[in-house]
Amino acid sequence: MIKQIQLIGLLILLSSSLLIAQQEVPYSSISKKTMEGFMDKRFGMFIHWGPVTLRGTEIGWSRNHGVSQSDYDNLYKKFDPVSFDADAWVKTARDAGMKYLTITAKHHDGFCLWPTAYSDYNIMNTPFKKDVVGALAKACKKYKIKFCIYYTVLDWYDRRYPLHNDGNTVPDPKADMQQFVQYMKNQLTELVTNYHPYMLWFDGNWEAPWTAAHGRDIYDFLRKLDPEVIINNRLGKGTHEVMSAATTGDYATPEQKVGGINMTDPWESCITLCTQWAWKPGDAMKSLQQCIRTLASTAGGNGNLLLNIGPMPDGRIEERQAARLREMGSWLKKYGASVYSTKGGPFLPDSVLAATRKGNKIYIHLFQKPAGPLKLPAVPGLRVKKAYFLQGDKVPFRLEQEQLILSLPQQLPDENDAVLVLEMDKNAESVPLIRK
Repeated sequence: MIKQIQLIGLLILLSSSLLIAQQEVPYSSISKKTMEGFMDKRFGMFIHWGPVTLRGTEIGWSRNHGVSQSDYDNLYKKFDPVSFDADAWVKTARDAGMKYLTITAKHHDGFCLWPTAYSDYNIMNTPFKKDVVGALAKACKKYKIKFCIYYTVLDWYDRRYPLHNDGNTVPDPKADMQQFVQYMKNQLTELVTNYHPYMLWFDGNWEAPWTAAHGRDIYDFLRKLDPEVIINNRLGKGTHEVMSAATTGDYATPEQKVGGINMTDPWESCITLCTQWAWKPGDAMKSLQQCIRTLASTAGGNGNLLLNIGPMPDGRIEERQAARLREMGSWLKKYGASVYSTKGGPFLPDSVLAATRKGNKIYIHLFQKPAGPLKLPAVPGLRVKKAYFLQGDKVPFRLEQEQLILSLPQQLPDENDAVLVLEMDKNAESVPLIRK
């Protein structure tokens, strides 16, 4: 009897442990291989665009806040971006060194950039009358850029959704979430079957009408449509910044900041090139140094960077934004080996440097030159065979009291990010993180 009781107790303990483990795991069924392929890309383009560019205000959020609802909802009748060129957009991404592109097919304002059969509020009822999503999908395939789609889970335009960003926090009693979720499924079926996106970027999961059950329902629905489409973590009710038991989706999405180093969960920071997501005339733009260091710090934290641009009302990417992206592309042509297909670490990123690694090489992204030699902790179990700047000169080094000391030149070879390579005697990818 005692043994039976002990056995029952052990089974209960094991069941409890499994239940806790299950509760702690995000709701995701994507393959490890698919996610590793996504994370190897490291750099993508985010595009926020729609009729709101005619006002130069923020997409979605300015509806009823700066732009009246009646004005906002009728902008599509004047939206005629005659200079839109899908090839030009995708080539801009390619020339920037970006490996994937994500377009706001539908933002919170409900306007659709494709000819959906389930809403008249779409691109075919503008003077333009051309399928933007379809054109970009075709261009991405042509230039070997992975095509991705942003689709929000809320819709302030559709009356079936209970909230409308109009200051009224009481759900509309005439709304119908069951009908709205079916509407979503109908549109997502169009997007997945017609355009075959590599990834779906959801948003808007913070509002109360959207529940965790809704998120899991949509996730399961999409998995049946395409088992390998990647889905971000904004379907569930957890925080965007990290993966948790409340997460529904495959990777985390910190916003407007570089995420912390995470060697376990995949993540991608979405950050604007200017200050606003959608186009704004004369909007302040980040410097080349800020852009490069943001990319390096993101890779150093083992994450991706989704850098956002906002094309103009006529469909062109603003030349100054395109020029900044080309500058990033020029840097990546020289230093891309230190970003693409790397892992973060082993040294933690900070304001002085970020580190990435691949095989037996550790890449040190130097943002500023120390007053004396560069001092780093020795890498446990590994020995430095040689040190040099990527596509540059050798760097003298020595090991003293478990510290690697590197003698740097008077001037670093790149003021934005000088990439120093440490060639080790063994593979460095499995080395635990090292605190400087």
